[in-house]
Amino acid sequence: MRLKAIIFISIVLIGILTGGYIAIATGVPSVSELKQYRTLPGTKVYADDDTLIGEFKIEKGVYVPLNQMPNNLKNAVIAVEDSRFMKHKGIDYIGIGRALVTDILHASIKEGGSTITQQLAKVLFLSPEKTIKRKLREVQLAVKLENELTKNEILELYLNKVYFGHGAHGVEMASRVYFGKSVRDLNLAEAALIAGLVKAPNTYSPYNNLVRAKERQETVLMRMKDEGYITAAQQTAAARHQITLSSLRSQTDSYGYFLEYVRQQVELKYGTELVYKGGLKIYTTLDRRAQAQAQRALQDGLRDVDKRRGWRGPAGKKEKTPDDKEPKVAFSASTGDISTGVVQSVKQKEATVVARGIKAKLNIKDAMWASNILDKKTGRATVKKNFRLTDILNPGDIIWVKFLTAGKEAIVSLEQEPEVEGSLVSLDPETGYVRAVTGGFSFTKSEYNRALLAKRQPGSSFKPVIFAAALEHGFSPASVINDEPVSYRGANGESWKPENYDKKFMGPTRLREALAYSRNIVTVKLIEALGIDKVLNLAKEIGIETDLPRDFTIALGSTGVTPLELTAAYSAFANGGMKVKPVWIKYITDSRDSVLEDNEPETVAAMSPQASFLLTSMLQDVIKYGTGTRANIGRPAAGKTGTSNDFKDAWFIGYTPELITCVWVGYDDMRRTLGHGETGGRAAAPIWARYMSSVLSDTPATDFTVPEGIEQVVIGRVGGLFSAPVYEYFKEGTVPELIAPAKSLRGVVEADHD
Repeated sequence: MRLKAIIFISIVLIGILTGGYIAIATGVPSVSELKQYRTLPGTKVYADDDTLIGEFKIEKGVYVPLNQMPNNLKNAVIAVEDSRFMKHKGIDYIGIGRALVTDILHASIKEGGSTITQQLAKVLFLSPEKTIKRKLREVQLAVKLENELTKNEILELYLNKVYFGHGAHGVEMASRVYFGKSVRDLNLAEAALIAGLVKAPNTYSPYNNLVRAKERQETVLMRMKDEGYITAAQQTAAARHQITLSSLRSQTDSYGYFLEYVRQQVELKYGTELVYKGGLKIYTTLDRRAQAQAQRALQDGLRDVDKRRGWRGPAGKKEKTPDDKEPKVAFSASTGDISTGVVQSVKQKEATVVARGIKAKLNIKDAMWASNILDKKTGRATVKKNFRLTDILNPGDIIWVKFLTAGKEAIVSLEQEPEVEGSLVSLDPETGYVRAVTGGFSFTKSEYNRALLAKRQPGSSFKPVIFAAALEHGFSPASVINDEPVSYRGANGESWKPENYDKKFMGPTRLREALAYSRNIVTVKLIEALGIDKVLNLAKEIGIETDLPRDFTIALGSTGVTPLELTAAYSAFANGGMKVKPVWIKYITDSRDSVLEDNEPETVAAMSPQASFLLTSMLQDVIKYGTGTRANIGRPAAGKTGTSNDFKDAWFIGYTPELITCVWVGYDDMRRTLGHGETGGRAAAPIWARYMSSVLSDTPATDFTVPEGIEQVVIGRVGGLFSAPVYEYFKEGTVPELIAPAKSLRGVVEADHD
């Protein structure tokens, strides 16, 4: 009875397939051009040192000829995906029949009948929809492919097009991602693991599940032995071979945000046809070392902020029990690497974790931050007294860890992927060259570039614009304004009473101290004395394109600006009053190496060199003793913190003579707070300092140049019998009469001046 059913169903299916085949035959695309298949050149993108950092092209991956692939890889794929590949004509009727019988006997879908040629047809021409029409077109295309291409041509196209997971299209990219080597260098064990990924890349990825990956590899080796490609001895040896996986790149493509902006700009200007098929070469301003340091600093800093919010719990739960067999797979972990791991056992003060195939120890001292446990429902954190690891971890939990030491005696610390976001943009203040940009924690996680697109309230990081306007119009760093309660009546008749962050008042305060300590009331009164038009005019001159309100709330940074916009504006402070235009692309050449465009630095005088220097000297004190002390990097630097209402945005933007950098930290949901006390000085300044210290480590420290027209005078003394003089800078001709000039400066300021 079962046999009759099988025969009947087979006849019906053959009839349907035949009718459908004829019905759609005229709608199948031509494949004759595949014989002359050549990878389109696309566009190559280079960093400032002319190193290739990316390509814009239609085809993904790196195309490799079949004769450069090892036989073990080709045989492994054929054995596990389509053992009759060399015998059938695109459709394996025997395989279909075998799969059909298996499915009927098990009353479910157990086996598929798609050949390598059918899979190639689907990859090249068809959508992933699961319909009868698409399946029939796949069959028709497979037959056409077999008629017009040789088996080797089909296999070559297939191995270069199929997806292997983790962004790897084709065997060359798969080999690089999983083993850090070219496909031509794969051994049998490695080839079998890669071949096993084709069926379900995410399921069998060794980065996602070592056990399943190993089991699948052994299945491939068994199929290779059954098909006669390898001997039983080779199968056993390969199965026992301890493979070493490459360190998987961070989920964030280091150049992702930068490349995406460049792609959008050139595509807008030159069109998609030229960008993806024209063989352009784009030479950018990106500094590879700076970009790597920017990504690392931002990610580490966001993790720190997120951990202060509290422990949210494990990232997941392992499906199988913790005592599952551990495959002999080693991961080349290095100190500082961050990875997921599975908790094997937990005691009060230590836990055992397997991460990247390495058994590591987690000590309680390296997880103490998690004693601050976050309630996901209320969003509030509670500190667990007498904290133990058993309070937060159980065997089988999947957690994030950082390798503090690698090797046989590996030690890890507890981590978690942050929900908080941020951005960093860094440029050369003299040329405007964009050296690094990181628009978020992870480009893979979110391509939204917060450095360019997120308009957020800058808080006090906008204050230097106001102080710069004051210095241009008769005020000096020694000018005094009374820090005292004040009230203003708005247009609606309601009163507005600005407050300082600490709710205190300093009384008569020099502008230098007011900026260093970020006094809100002094800044508001400064606008009142100066006149708001002068502030708005200067803001426009230095490049603030956002429409600013004509009211005193701009003193508190109430209007949203983008990090790049604010960074470009600060260039006038860092560059002697000359505003620079951010430059991403130095020049572009076409396929014949003819220059299509050449972008030279563009600078425009936005304020006087004297006012620019005076402001810079004041902003140096922000770092020396003011709100930005966490940004002290042991060399001359100037900068300003910024914090918006309810701690929703944290900023630090600062510069040295060589580099200007802006860091923003916050949630994408503008209603969420970073938490009480998460100011720009605490959340953003450490990221800035970490990045600037790293990127400038090989650059000799230099001080800011003093322009002509500046005098330094003694305005008082500090201390007892041997009191130290207090110096201040003034524009020549503006020194108060009661203060005698101490000396006139030219050239460079001494690094230890006060």
